[in-house]
Parts: sequence; structure tokens; C-alpha cells
Amino acid sequence: MPTFHAALTALAGLTVPGVAHNYDITLVPDALARAQLPALLTLPLATERHLAPERGAGFEAIGFSGGPRAITYAVTHLLLLAPSAGGLRIHLPALIDLVDAYVAALSADLTLGGLLLEPLRLKVEPGIVSYGGVRYVACAFRHTWVMSSD
Repeated sequence: MPTFHAALTALAGLTVPGVAHNYDITLVPDALARAQLPALLTLPLATERHLAPERGAGFEAIGFSGGPRAITYAVTHLLLLAPSAGGLRIHLPALIDLVDAYVAALSADLTLGGLLLEPLRLKVEPGIVSYGGVRYVACAFRHTWVMSSD
């Protein structure tokens, strides 16, 4: 049975052109230096708030009649581009380019190497987010994964 940890590690292994660092759950820093940006943080927990108002239903058990038992996981892959203090407008083109690069890289393997029962669902939420006491121009990639619970 594929594990949640293995899927998180696979996500952290995603290569996105233009991203300096992609942190696995064992390496997520409490704060970032400018030299570490842009960075992707693998966060298998609810952040202090979603950029959009609705919340996911992480760890919601779902059943398929006669099919495999499954569990749904909500995961955030948080892209931090640059501190927002320098101005938002100057960073928007780079943020959109990184969103496009992320989606293209992820589209190459929507089941994370077969670890997911079905292709992941993705919600893209660009905006300003606080992390480590700094406000960043960022994008939260909200993943919904269905994995086997057998």
C-alpha cells in the first residue's frame, strides 16, 4: 500500500524550472533567507488560513461500492516567490510564469508515480501569505489526493 509519507516525498521531488528549493516535510524551514527563494514547501497540514475562504476536507474517508477503500488527503504545496515589501506588481509576471511551470511539471505525472488511486485535483491560489514572520508574494497549490487505505 502506498503511504502518505511516500506521496509527500514524491511531491517534494517535483522539479519546477525557476524554483530554487523544494522542501520535503523533513526539511521544511521555519523561516527562509532570500537566497532560498523561490521555494516550494510541502505542507501536509492546514495553514493558518487559505487564500480563498473555503477549506478542504482533509482525511475525509470515502468509499467506493465494490471498489478499493480510499482516503482523501488535502495537501498544500506553497510557493514563496519574494517578500511582498518590494511591491506586488513587480513580482506578478514571475509568479505567473512559476505557476505555469509548476502546472506543466505536475501535469507530467498526476498520480505521483502511481502512488495515488486517481489523478490529483489541483486548486491554484496566488496571493500574499505570511510565513516565518514575513509576508511573501506566493501561490498555494491545494492538492486533493485519493489514496488506497487497504
